[in-house]
Amino acid sequence: LACACLLFTATVTPARDLANGREIHEICAGCHGKHAQGGKGGVYPRLAGQRAAYIEEQLHAFRGRKRLNIPMLPYTSERELPDSDIADIASYLASLRLYTRPPSFSDAADARRRREELDKVLVVDRVEGDITQGRGLYEAECANCHARNGRGRANFPMLVGQYPSYLMRQLDAYRRGDRPHDESEPATGVLMPLSDLDLRNILAYLTAIQGTPP
Repeated sequence: LACACLLFTATVTPARDLANGREIHEICAGCHGKHAQGGKGGVYPRLAGQRAAYIEEQLHAFRGRKRLNIPMLPYTSERELPDSDIADIASYLASLRLYTRPPSFSDAADARRRREELDKVLVVDRVEGDITQGRGLYEAECANCHARNGRGRANFPMLVGQYPSYLMRQLDAYRRGDRPHDESEPATGVLMPLSDLDLRNILAYLTAIQGTPP
């Protein structure tokens, strides 16, 4: 019984400090937006609603220089972003909700509330492409990690609702070997056999389903 209690205690995830995460985000908001909706047409990615485990993993990668991103360097040093802060900001961002369709309002809703809610709507342009082919490719090559609905699982990121231009830049980085993806040798990764048209069709599919319920 004692061993079982110790095992249970060791595996319980500590509660995160969302208030601290919100405070840390005030720094991040300069690039990623007040509502973590990203900015500049996908130069800065959407972080709101992203999976906490993925955000933590990437922040550790930035801090450890395993993923090199010059603008992130001054914010991800051990002194500026210790492990506890990484966990708090990741949990806070994961708790945020953005929408890809405008909400409906009652006639009584005031103008300020309308403006605040509309600010949370992330408008992501549809990508032109063969949605049927994109769905087949996505389900065959991507869904096992990123889930059939594109919302990710475990430490694999959510893809729906993300800026397509940002996703394409990351796909190019994976294929160049600038970012690790699913392989020890970049030339053998799941993305390598896919053409630019294949990737565009996958993005067309993802942008087509972004407004569907989870």
